[in-house]
Amino acid sequence: MSSGFSARSAEGYEQMMGRWSRKLARGFVDFAGQRPGEAILDVGCGTGSLTYTLAEMAGHGPLTGIDVAEPYLAYARSRSAGEDISFQRADATDLPFGDGAFDRALSCLVLQFTPDPAKALSEMARVVRPGGVVAACVWDSYGGMPHLRLLWDTASALGLDRDRSLFRPMSTDGEMAAAWRAEGLRDVVQDTLVMRFTFEDFDDYWSPFLGGDGPAGQFVAGLGEADCDRLRAQARHVFLSGRPDGRRSFVAAAWACRGVVM
Repeated sequence: MSSGFSARSAEGYEQMMGRWSRKLARGFVDFAGQRPGEAILDVGCGTGSLTYTLAEMAGHGPLTGIDVAEPYLAYARSRSAGEDISFQRADATDLPFGDGAFDRALSCLVLQFTPDPAKALSEMARVVRPGGVVAACVWDSYGGMPHLRLLWDTASALGLDRDRSLFRPMSTDGEMAAAWRAEGLRDVVQDTLVMRFTFEDFDDYWSPFLGGDGPAGQFVAGLGEADCDRLRAQARHVFLSGRPDGRRSFVAAAWACRGVVM
């Protein structure tokens, strides 16, 4: 993660995003590709969702996850199931690996939070051998995350958060592909991955925000008690939408891009 992402608790992140990023990771690995025996770098591994998905989906060589958030790395290490999986603290914009050290460098839901996404992409390309693959995915934060738009738009309507931009780096149509080509990667493909966020009830939706992880959690945790209560009440009204509390499901979309190192 980066300074653009609040990382407080691994358990909080798992409730906020980890349980969903594991679902997204399977589609992302299908998109990015994987071959038996490949050495793969997971840039911004967080709690290990992508790394362990890679381990589960096919025979693999060494899997290395890097992140700057120690609580997330500790959680990822606690799940380690083999000597070919390792995690270390490192910055995506200054990777501590030699040129061409990996067959693939993948990044799931991280580039939009790095202070310099172009530099992170350049570093990913540097550490992948010629003919290897660089791939990443990011949420479509403006048009593809209606469950979060429910929160942000409600906050804006209440006058609590009217200055926020929902656009993040690499999050618009064609933006990732343009960055990949600018980096000199070939056979560039950008596509959309679609999944669902399904919540058992309003509490399942709301309670993860209270932990303070991620931009939404940081925002909610930073509100005063009265404003938090106002936001919760109105968000609940929108979530229920005139029906009894219970299961609700939201479509979610992520941009994904891959390219081959020259």
